[in-house]
Amino acid sequence: MGRRRKGRQVNGLLVIDKPGGITSNLALQRAKRLYGAAKAGHTGSLDPLATGVLPLCFGEATKFSQFLLDADKEYTSTFVLGVGTDTADADGNTLRQASASHITQDAITQAQAGLTGQIDQVPPMYSALKVDGKPLYKLARAGEQVERKARAVIIHRFDLLAFRAGEIATVDVAVLCSKGTYIRTLAEDLGAALGVPAHVGALRRCQSGPFDLSTAVTLDHLSRQRDQHSEQALDELLAPIEACMPQLPRVELSEAATFYMRKGQPVVVPNGPQSGMVRIADAGGCFLGVGLVREDGKLAPVRLLSQ
Repeated sequence: MGRRRKGRQVNGLLVIDKPGGITSNLALQRAKRLYGAAKAGHTGSLDPLATGVLPLCFGEATKFSQFLLDADKEYTSTFVLGVGTDTADADGNTLRQASASHITQDAITQAQAGLTGQIDQVPPMYSALKVDGKPLYKLARAGEQVERKARAVIIHRFDLLAFRAGEIATVDVAVLCSKGTYIRTLAEDLGAALGVPAHVGALRRCQSGPFDLSTAVTLDHLSRQRDQHSEQALDELLAPIEACMPQLPRVELSEAATFYMRKGQPVVVPNGPQSGMVRIADAGGCFLGVGLVREDGKLAPVRLLSQ
């Protein structure tokens, strides 16, 4: 029999504005502790240097975190041209320097065009990807280098916001990209296209899937709510679980279909979608989970909330 988790049964999504200087896991643990929650997880790490949108899943919401992990992300960032570091960001040690005084704004926009659309990226050594069960960053800290396979990612938009010329030049950019994109690698690739080393000087995630900074709260705000009010005040900050998948059609089942769906059996949904994934609601309109419309037209459960 599994060990019972300690803490409250909190269910829902919380979008925090992660501060700089801490890991995503530390931000998660602080929020989890403030809520006194039994179970929680985050949906895609931000580097310690980075700030911004970090959706957290509490309780049953963790079953649906993949929808946010797979979602597009949007960032603003400052790239430093002329200096390369071992981590590809400002937290690392300088490896190489070269004058960036020859770089023009036109050259930057041309290089950005070549890094837009589907591109191949080699994940950085300082990343959480695992090789033989070990995170790459642990190998990097031990001075090891391992071969990494390039992965296809999509850069939907790569805009230049500002350019400051000089021996060490800086550019402010906005990036809309697919899951798995490393902005640090994008900075290095932009530098390589311009003939200079480069790294990320600042990074802020503005959006993750359907969530943006307008819905994000700080850890300090959570702490004040916890001290001045109650657990209920914290719970009111949670978004419903299905808010992470607004792109999926929503179907409402009859009482009979709800009964069979909860038993894991496929059901017929009159006038429902003919294919694909859907959100499922019971006869009262309450979210049940997600399902897949099969080739025979029946809706089969894929992941459901615990009863």
